[in-house]
Amino acid sequence: MDFTYLGRTGLQVSRLCLGTMNFGSRTSEEDSHGIMDIAHDVGINFFDTANRYGGEPGQTETIIGNWFASGGGRRERTVIATKVYGEMGSWPNEGKLSALNIRRALDASLLRLQTDYVDLYQFHHVDRNTPWEEIWQAIEVAVQAGKILYAGSSNFAGWHIADAQAAAARRNLIGLVSEQSLYNLLVRDIELEVIPAAEHYGIGIIPWSPLQGGLLGGVIKKENTGVRRLESRAAESLAEHRDEIQAYEDLAEEAGTEPGTLALAWLLSRPAVTAPIIGPRTRDQLDSALPALELSLSPEHLSRLDEIFPGRKTAPEDYAW
Repeated sequence: MDFTYLGRTGLQVSRLCLGTMNFGSRTSEEDSHGIMDIAHDVGINFFDTANRYGGEPGQTETIIGNWFASGGGRRERTVIATKVYGEMGSWPNEGKLSALNIRRALDASLLRLQTDYVDLYQFHHVDRNTPWEEIWQAIEVAVQAGKILYAGSSNFAGWHIADAQAAAARRNLIGLVSEQSLYNLLVRDIELEVIPAAEHYGIGIIPWSPLQGGLLGGVIKKENTGVRRLESRAAESLAEHRDEIQAYEDLAEEAGTEPGTLALAWLLSRPAVTAPIIGPRTRDQLDSALPALELSLSPEHLSRLDEIFPGRKTAPEDYAW
């Protein structure tokens, strides 16, 4: 397993991040524990979750906490990242990023995770009604109490990152060290401003949905062989992008690799990317992600991928001379 530093920090994380959103909703607790054990066996030390994940809010954190509690150095060997923002109940102050909710939500996550600290505490969404001065004050208190080590964001725009970092600097805080964004060959919008902001501030990008819901995982080949049939929005997306995806799958075959491997390897080659999030439901899906770590893409392959899926230039060049 290859390791890298998370943004500008000294924290070393694996180049693949284990996503746990399926744990409890689509993957049983027993199977989830097995997947986490295998992740450690192959060297993945970076796990991502959120307080809202699971068949019901908090369930995924509980599954991970039970796995930590089974011992064997599981907690000590894991860089655990969780998130705050989503509503955990119907009463006021049970969501968003107020100082009150951050305090309560963090304590609740720690209880479910059965640990006394979180390595990376991420803001799952922008809270447009809470000032950064309040957010960073709450984070500063949590850091001083030893409950979190680093803070990150998720689904932020470039100017949100700049705003957050400016407010953190006024308090002499390190601020954000990571940003979790939707990023893959089909959806490259963050290349416009988020990635330039991340590079400027030394923030690590953690891409989610690296296969765009399976569209980049060999969907046409699976459809033709009867392995998978898409429905509703996924089928509409395939119809819209069928020519590009077919060209992409042809390129993967020419390169002697699987489409999903190609998509992950491309992300691993991108500026500021720390670790794409893989969200396996089964051991086979986890195993299928690992070859991406060994695949080195040639300049020709990278150029052809840009031809198939044109990306975004940095602002303002994207829309001006």
